[in-house]
Amino acid sequence: MKYKEKWAPRQSGKALKAIFVIANLTACALWAVPAHAADAPSLTPVTVATGLQHPWAVAFLPDGRFLVTERPGRLRVVSADGRLGAPVAGLPRVAAGGQGGLLDVALDADFARNRSLYFCFAEPGGEGGGNSTALARATLSQDASTLQDVKVIFRQQPKVASNLHFGCRIVQAPDGNLFLTLGERYHRKDDAQTLDNHHGKVVRIRPDGSVPPDNPLRQRPGAQPEIWSWGHRNPQGAAWGPDARLWVHEHGPQGGDEINRPEAGRNYGWPVITHGENYGGGKLGEGPAKAGMEPPLHYWVPSIAPSGMAFLTSERYGPDWRGSLFVGSLKFGRLHRLEVQGGRVLREERLLEDLGERIRDVRQGPDGWLYVLTDSPQGRLLRLTLPAAR
Repeated sequence: MKYKEKWAPRQSGKALKAIFVIANLTACALWAVPAHAADAPSLTPVTVATGLQHPWAVAFLPDGRFLVTERPGRLRVVSADGRLGAPVAGLPRVAAGGQGGLLDVALDADFARNRSLYFCFAEPGGEGGGNSTALARATLSQDASTLQDVKVIFRQQPKVASNLHFGCRIVQAPDGNLFLTLGERYHRKDDAQTLDNHHGKVVRIRPDGSVPPDNPLRQRPGAQPEIWSWGHRNPQGAAWGPDARLWVHEHGPQGGDEINRPEAGRNYGWPVITHGENYGGGKLGEGPAKAGMEPPLHYWVPSIAPSGMAFLTSERYGPDWRGSLFVGSLKFGRLHRLEVQGGRVLREERLLEDLGERIRDVRQGPDGWLYVLTDSPQGRLLRLTLPAAR
């Protein structure tokens, strides 16, 4: 048991206290029953494309091609047979460095008609310097070579000097509104608990960048009206769930990666509550729970460094996997499958443990297969099939 290993070297009195606390947490928390990889279908990663420089996100064009972002600041069209196109022209200036760069991309729900898409990126500041996460809307030209009518529709405020914790996952809800996850920029973690900024928040806007009239803080004096929820650390996974709710995951510090379902006007606790601890050890915050703050639906200790998130709606892998939630792990280079029911994580499986590559994104394609991006200077786009399907 990971907690036991973590506490064992300490003095016996503290160890007993820790075991008591952990027993109570176990009774209260929704712990998933672990499963062995042998229980899972034998997934076969098939390389679709390689030679991608730190790819961050993939979207699926209606004609069978792929749209892939590369963190250094390039957007590429990848053909169905894996050929990399020249970088798409028309991107704004990107602050590429550390964890920043060109990050998520999502097609508008009506892309087949309007060819509109959204992308988020680390935007450099002007004379004031610094950078922040920004969300832009653009039109992809008919030949897919250029972004046209590019307009930044949201800018995280304030800009700060940091190359860390940009968040930056985009989800378009069925009503057309956009959710965007925003990191707290690491050194500004206390900002996640104040409402006069966008650090450590999930925001909700319309496709033109305006604020929906039913946003929870629109009428609150001094609050940023785009805020949907707050108290987040660095959310790098988001998906619209089969329960018609937004799901996100976020990086914890040293331990305490979380899955949450952000609700309007709710506080998710960072940095006041966490299941993690300071880097190098030591208590962080006030513990794992506090009145008025939402506990996670699921958490990992030790951290898996999650990135990418997708619900499976197809039966490509059999009916038992339909509805499962998939999360990539950067730290361990594997894929996690979580069985969820009624907003609870019931069971978890570890997949692709022999892959040995950081998984940055996971999506379900129009063909029903799962696709993952691996994060490296020679990153790959992989289709996850079954042996008989190759």
